[in-house]
Amino acid sequence: MNRTHTQSAPGIVVRGCLMGAADIVPGVSGGTMALITGIYQRLLAALGNIPAAALTLVRDRSLVRAWQTMDANFLLLLLGGILFSVVTLAHGIGTLLDEHPMLVRAFFSGLIIGAVLHVGRQIPHWSLTAGMGLGLGTLVAWGIAQLTPATLALTPLIAFGAGFVAISAMVLPGISGSFILLLLGLYEPILDAIREPALATLAVFAGGCALGLVAMARLVAATLARFPAVTLAVLTGFMVGSLTNLWPWKRAVAWRTGSGGEAEPLLYENLAPWRYTELTGAASQTWTVLVLACLGLGLILLVEWLGRCGKS
Repeated sequence: MNRTHTQSAPGIVVRGCLMGAADIVPGVSGGTMALITGIYQRLLAALGNIPAAALTLVRDRSLVRAWQTMDANFLLLLLGGILFSVVTLAHGIGTLLDEHPMLVRAFFSGLIIGAVLHVGRQIPHWSLTAGMGLGLGTLVAWGIAQLTPATLALTPLIAFGAGFVAISAMVLPGISGSFILLLLGLYEPILDAIREPALATLAVFAGGCALGLVAMARLVAATLARFPAVTLAVLTGFMVGSLTNLWPWKRAVAWRTGSGGEAEPLLYENLAPWRYTELTGAASQTWTVLVLACLGLGLILLVEWLGRCGKS
């Protein structure tokens, strides 16, 4: 990893913005952006060191050493970028998803394809084990996308577990925390808890998030250190499998009632472009979709090239 590249404060904020923008779209993971932009391992290390930093603070009563242990400057800059992106882009991306879902998915599909190529090139050596890891990661991410959403009551225990699982997914490229909440049937209840606000529920949810974030970061960091090729292959597989969520031509096959009483799509099926037009009566916009996918792919190749040039 190029340390000067990742230690540039503006560069870290920009990477946080990219992570926040990705997290807004169900089916896209902020972890993917962290991996693409070269801060993934530093992020894992910083999150994994939070317990050690807390211990240092309690035992040695040294805020400075605790701050340095968990690379807090880096985490705060990254969090600032994520929050800025979520606050400023959530409405715009949400509107685009409502009005032009096919085109948004096409662009993000290109991003993911670029990420797969980028991360695949980082694998130190390919072997049968690495190939099996790629297949396993692909099957896991694809299998998650095929699950039928559940409907769970938002009890304190469920809120804690949902926070643990959803935030853990954010650390894994290709697996979306918001999509996990959708599968659990808790996406709307959590949003409602934020709107009210239901502080007790949010506190329990945040506790699950905190524990899940640290636990998953430590697990992935340990496996990366010990089995780099296989771990990167599995992470690449997660991204390959996630592409089914971002297939541009979809048709809703099941619906649910949203919090405002309106009907919302619950399950989709992927269609070929010509079948999409045949079954929905809408234009497939095939060439526009391909152009946007190429733009997404081109953006990743540009980021990769800038990384090699040492720019931020």
